[in-house]
Amino acid sequence: MRHQLFIDGRWQDPVEPGRIPVFDPYRGTVYHEVSAGGPADVDKAVAAAKAAFPAWRDAGGRGRARYLAAIAARLTERAEELARLSSRNNGKPLGEARIDMADVAASFAYYAEQAIALQERQDADVALPDDGFHARLRQEPAGVASLIVPWNFPLVTTSWKVAPALAAGCTVVLKPSEITPVVELELGAIAEDVGLPAGVLNIITGTGERVGAPMTTHPDVAKISFTGSNAVGARVMAAGAPGVKSVSLELGGKSPIVVFANADFDEAVDCVLGGIFFNAGQMCSATSRLLVERSIAPKLIDAIIAGSRALNPGDPLDEGTTIGPITMKAQHDKVLSYIERGKAEGLTLLAGGGKPAAAGDGWFVEPTIFGDVPTTSALWREEIFGPVLCIRTFESEEEAIALANDCDFGLVATVVSGDDVQANRVANAIEAGHVWINSPQAIFVQTSWGGFKASGIGRELGPWGMSSYLEVKHVTSRLKR
Repeated sequence: MRHQLFIDGRWQDPVEPGRIPVFDPYRGTVYHEVSAGGPADVDKAVAAAKAAFPAWRDAGGRGRARYLAAIAARLTERAEELARLSSRNNGKPLGEARIDMADVAASFAYYAEQAIALQERQDADVALPDDGFHARLRQEPAGVASLIVPWNFPLVTTSWKVAPALAAGCTVVLKPSEITPVVELELGAIAEDVGLPAGVLNIITGTGERVGAPMTTHPDVAKISFTGSNAVGARVMAAGAPGVKSVSLELGGKSPIVVFANADFDEAVDCVLGGIFFNAGQMCSATSRLLVERSIAPKLIDAIIAGSRALNPGDPLDEGTTIGPITMKAQHDKVLSYIERGKAEGLTLLAGGGKPAAAGDGWFVEPTIFGDVPTTSALWREEIFGPVLCIRTFESEEEAIALANDCDFGLVATVVSGDDVQANRVANAIEAGHVWINSPQAIFVQTSWGGFKASGIGRELGPWGMSSYLEVKHVTSRLKR
């Protein structure tokens, strides 16, 4: 496992010596250390990215696509190794980590195609109402991009940022989470393997204060993309304001899943369980608010309770494990504090509520379910980021929509209904950036990711993901008569 910083195409120690411990959440112990970067390392990385930018921009979409496609191929070759690294560091079951690595490779492959498409449409003619003029459209890379990613989906969120930024022609300074940096550093090794030009991708491990903050205020950074908490996102946005930097934010969620009485019952159970207990609930997209039509609520709740108790906590690298630990101790304690708060509020605890008996020293939390949760409860309104489900019932479609939208966030939602017309009507009415109908949370690189309200600014994935790293330029000429 690597521990150095990747700057200007070379592995190097930080300017100021220091290390950060990396934990195994299954055992609750330190198993590795990585370099603790600082402001001087940010300066070096930004300088390298700035120097590399003109040649990378001028390589054209086809030139950049060759590197992106090569990275995708190398990611596919190393998928099992990378999944195991991610699983141990993050704590997610190996099966989930394998899904993640497939997503990562798909992102680079897709943006290789998008880079070519960008070149093909460059300098496109613009129709004008006056034939005495000609206009053409150019889309040009913003410049050096600072990318800051979270710990819950190692390398996934990174690929959602790095791949479109490189495809657009930006050069990158990447800060992985100091909690889960192990698999992220391997992206630097892959960049080396495929011969990515020095300075195009730079990776600095370190804390938000020592690395993230200077990445957002550096005068030579043109674009900032951040995924994480709302509190930090607000600071990132404020940091970019004096330089009028382009800022994209993917923040929190408190997402609803709406189940109607006419739904396929087994499908509904699967959607509810997957939506809250996948990755131990550590998802901004977790559908942690279950709205179920009253007539089927008792039956559905019983099935969900049974399903939650059938989940098997254990070693994430064991093929039989179906729910892993919380990734870090502080988050583990936070989730448990919300559960205790729910008990103190007198909420109806239907399942879970503590730590599994066989969890040992790992940072596990039982799959937890509260019923009849008031809309005023902190557990209903605040993002917990753990395996905690809150339930309310409804009588009418209108009530379900109102409850779904009564939220500060608007990232995703799920609708489960046997009536396609109803399902699409409700999906259209819900205030969220992505809505699934009768489906688990299937994410495709071709569709957008991002939310309404406090869930963020901008979109990732699809063509929208690359457009956030591009500036629009029109060139208008007066024609000679």
